[in-house]
Amino acid sequence: MTLGALSQHLLFALALALLSAAAVRAMIRWPILDIPNGRSAHSVATPRGGGVGVVAAFIVGMLVLYRVADFARLEERQFLGVILAALAIAGVALLDDMRNLSARLRLLAQLAAALVAVGTGLSLSRLALPYVGVTELGWIGPALTVFWVLGCTNAVNFMDGLDGLVGGTLLIACAALAAIAGAEGGRFVYLSALMLAAGFAGFLPFNLSPARIFMGDVGSQFAGFMLAVLAVAAARFDASQISFLIVPLLLFSLLFDAAFTLLRRGWMGDRVGAPHRTHLYQMAQRSGMPALAVAATHWGFALFQAALAVLFLQLRPGLKPLVVLPALALQLLWLAYVAMRVRRAGLSWRG
Repeated sequence: MTLGALSQHLLFALALALLSAAAVRAMIRWPILDIPNGRSAHSVATPRGGGVGVVAAFIVGMLVLYRVADFARLEERQFLGVILAALAIAGVALLDDMRNLSARLRLLAQLAAALVAVGTGLSLSRLALPYVGVTELGWIGPALTVFWVLGCTNAVNFMDGLDGLVGGTLLIACAALAAIAGAEGGRFVYLSALMLAAGFAGFLPFNLSPARIFMGDVGSQFAGFMLAVLAVAAARFDASQISFLIVPLLLFSLLFDAAFTLLRRGWMGDRVGAPHRTHLYQMAQRSGMPALAVAATHWGFALFQAALAVLFLQLRPGLKPLVVLPALALQLLWLAYVAMRVRRAGLSWRG
């Protein structure tokens, strides 16, 4: 990629960030109010739906990409399928922000979007496993892809409960993914990640503590879905599809917190689908850690994970899956630190 082309892309990203900011300002002016409840980290009614800015920037970027950048497209059927599925996710999520839809309806919408993406042919077919080598997935590939899309979409959504945490983390993750994809020649992943990063750059200033607006499901579910899809697209960077691990690595702190909380609640006998405020980031904030400090800690995790993703590219194929171990070790240290704070504050892990 030439310096001139990169400059054009960055200027376009700046324009998309300004578009995102304008959309966010509109959502503040004509708000969908989030009324505080017992699980909220905020104490006053605050607008939500700021993720509309991220969606608007991405969709406008995709329309431009579709018209002028044939070199960066997926196959047309996959391209249109993914964009239409992402729009459907965003539409249902925005309706949920407005009217609080049932969890079952939200899950059905996510499943439908995942099936559309897989139905267009965007699916994992093989993975490289440590000490095993390249393994053909067969019929498990589409099922694994659907599971991954649903898991990533909901993990990002679950983690969006504190000012700036998810917005800042995804800005770093998307910028890192754009840089990696650009270096690897994955044009669709590169431009898609750059557009998402631009959307979050326009949104984040309004979401920093104390937030003027929240992302809402429209932003978190949309972003989770698109990053899940980009992970599958990134798998094409190499024949063994081991590059699928790049996006899970970039999102590792979010995925760890969501998975740990789900497993812990199941182990303790709590209803895993019931509302709660016991994610690690929530427990850290409830124990007295300032919201901005919790968010900044996750931004630090994202930067560390981005560095690991760069290291990932340099390792031999057999060693690449092991790059998640430092990320896991860091999250276990965070878990131990939060548990210590929870114990000192006399908090319960239930509720």
